Amino acid sequence: MGQQFRHILIIQTAFIGDAILATALVESMANYKPGLKIDILVRKGNEGLLTNNPHINRILIWNKTQHKYKNLFTLLKTIRQANYDAVINLQRFAATGLITAFSNAKLKIGFKENPFSGLYTRSIPHDVKSGIHEVGRNQQLIEDFAGKEASKPRLYPSAEDIQAVQSFKKGKYICIAPTSVWFTKQFPMHKWIEFIATVPTDITIYLLGGSDDYEACEAILNKVENRDLVNLAGKLSFLQSASLMKDASMNYVNDSAPMHIASAMIAPTTAVYCSTIPQFGFGPLSDNSTIVETPKPLDCRPCGLHGKKACPLGHFDCAETINLNWG
Repeated sequence: MGQQFRHILIIQTAFIGDAILATALVESMANYKPGLKIDILVRKGNEGLLTNNPHINRILIWNKTQHKYKNLFTLLKTIRQANYDAVINLQRFAATGLITAFSNAKLKIGFKENPFSGLYTRSIPHDVKSGIHEVGRNQQLIEDFAGKEASKPRLYPSAEDIQAVQSFKKGKYICIAPTSVWFTKQFPMHKWIEFIATVPTDITIYLLGGSDDYEACEAILNKVENRDLVNLAGKLSFLQSASLMKDASMNYVNDSAPMHIASAMIAPTTAVYCSTIPQFGFGPLSDNSTIVETPKPLDCRPCGLHGKKACPLGHFDCAETINLNWG
């Protein structure tokens, strides 16, 4: 069956971190069959992550914010016309399940939790309690023909991306990505400020994030005195940030997208876990990585698979009892 593959589609239209982890499957499929045409479907806004990836033939984009379902059915028509040999769906939600089920592909693969999985050719359980990393769970979808060993995610900054951040790489530096979409995944601002005070002053600190994170990073910068601290939030593209993180002495991140960017660049990583736990299978994959968690046993942790907008119990002890120090 695998020998028939000439053209496949991988679907991952979730958030930034999920799209980055999906590149591990791109690597696995490229290694399994060199020359295979690999297309990938992502949500609008995430396509910049995949630019320059030498294994990706075409990036399909689903705009979820405007005319969501009209765009969905337009995509389905495009996908059916492509006559894919296989569609591999990494998501468990109905919309992408519908695309997979009616894709016209010879092989339709995905997780059993998807409402449309009954129409797939092959489906397996997605078990977050197994302790297997997400890239390993994704690999299970293709292990019957591509093997059990998962590849690592990869991003490919261009020469222009690398040049764009070259001026920031003079001397020793670290990167901090202090924010998260979810409040309870985010190490508190005052705790980041306490940590920054422990970093030697001859080390430059770059604050990273998107344009929505600029004000939060600026608030940190304004509370820190007498040191080289630079707010780059919103000023770099995904791949420019990835290039900067690659050569950092260390990257300090939450359980969020920047952690996965660091993994995809094999960059040194210190990941701070507040309400979530690495056992869910979304931990750092860099060879040089450290996980920091509360030393306090908390019956309320984890309070869910994803973060929450506020601590359900009001104390946020899973974050407040973490002491992050330099060295």
